[in-house]
Amino acid sequence: MGEGYEGKTILIVDDDEDILNAISTALADTGATLETASDGNTAVQLGEEKKPDLVILDIMLPQKSGFLVLEKLRQGKRRGEKPRVIMITGNQGRRHRQYAEALGVDEYLNKPFRMERLLEATEKLLAD
Repeated sequence: MGEGYEGKTILIVDDDEDILNAISTALADTGATLETASDGNTAVQLGEEKKPDLVILDIMLPQKSGFLVLEKLRQGKRRGEKPRVIMITGNQGRRHRQYAEALGVDEYLNKPFRMERLLEATEKLLAD
């Protein structure tokens, strides 16, 4: 991990400033262009404008939930088409995971997660 993401755009969406900063810092050396949003409306707007290759998306967001953002970003797209989506959540319920999978999420991580786990998922999805 470290290089090889030049020309890739990653959108990080979380309303927790610390998590946004931690993920941004972890991905800073990858060469990818990083965009961040702390609410659902901004996430959708950036998703449409920047056409990210990957979205790291929290479920619990102000204005629009991560599910609504995911729905909007995946609209009219087939599985495997960009953006690839990693959903992160503090909610341990299986229903949330099943709903996210039904909407076409690529990877689903429960908070707290190990940063290496997120970086592995990122690497896998950007390599596909």
